[in-house]
Amino acid sequence: MATLKDIARALDMSITQVSRALNGHSDVNEETRLRVKETARRMNYHPNMLARKLVSGRSGMVGLVVPQHPNIGQDGIFLEVVAGLSANFSGRGMQFVLHITGQDEPVLPVYQKLIGKAMLDGFVLIDPLDQDPRVAFLRKAGIPFVVHGRIGEAPDYPYFDIENQQLAFDLTSHLAARGHRRIAFLNGVAGRSYVTVRERGYRAALAQAGLTPDPRLHIHAPMDEANGLTAAVRMFSDGGPRPTAIVCGNVRLARGVYQALAALGLSIPGDVSVVAHDDHLPALRASAFFPALTVTKAPLRESWEPLADCLAGAIDGRPLDQLQRVGRFEFIARNSVSSI
Repeated sequence: MATLKDIARALDMSITQVSRALNGHSDVNEETRLRVKETARRMNYHPNMLARKLVSGRSGMVGLVVPQHPNIGQDGIFLEVVAGLSANFSGRGMQFVLHITGQDEPVLPVYQKLIGKAMLDGFVLIDPLDQDPRVAFLRKAGIPFVVHGRIGEAPDYPYFDIENQQLAFDLTSHLAARGHRRIAFLNGVAGRSYVTVRERGYRAALAQAGLTPDPRLHIHAPMDEANGLTAAVRMFSDGGPRPTAIVCGNVRLARGVYQALAALGLSIPGDVSVVAHDDHLPALRASAFFPALTVTKAPLRESWEPLADCLAGAIDGRPLDQLQRVGRFEFIARNSVSSI
């Protein structure tokens, strides 16, 4: 098996230069880093974690803790998260560890146990809550972390996020501009930070259009196809205010809505207009819906590189202003919306 010395000799570099390139240090330019990593891959180099920890005090390992849930192995978004993070940390010479807790297991003791074993240098936090105990716990423990999202108005920790408030505002405003007045919003699980922020954008767009929010048209649920279907059936079967347009928190909800409306004999966009946010998952293309779905698009896969970079930077002690990033989204108007 190749060693750092072998790689350094092959590239005519010092062992220190090779080590810093493999560990993603910011003073190594991208071209050199890629060249070193490609040579390490070709020579089948694997870092000695014990030696690394003895020298640097770090293990080179980072973790993601997620709760068990039914059919986790068939969850396309979960698989996208794990594969994307693992590949990006591996590309930085770091090991990515997935820890799945018991379904009802308290999460903070899990972090305490992992920290107590001194195995992990930092953590990625996903699905943050409005009041997320993980953030306060890890900050108090002095353990580096990065959050996929933002909590509150002025977060003081590393994160990568998209403009969730703006995308909900844009989707809702698009419908209001086409004359819709009863606009429903199928949002995610209440209490998650991005869900709260998206509700804020939805309400702001309604207010700008002179519309009063109707709580019966704002529905919280896990964002999957089944919940999209059942929510749409209820809205059009319970005798309440039937919406003329629906904003969906993701494309999986939208697919359920499409199925429900078809079963109820309602057409898109003739009877109901539908829009959604699109994470651009490989197996679920909004452009292939019939009619093609109007979306805000921000590919989920574009999150993994900045999350890995920000956590690696936090571990290296880089300044906070280099560890907070916001990605862009694209608005794409298609055929799922009509004017009334």
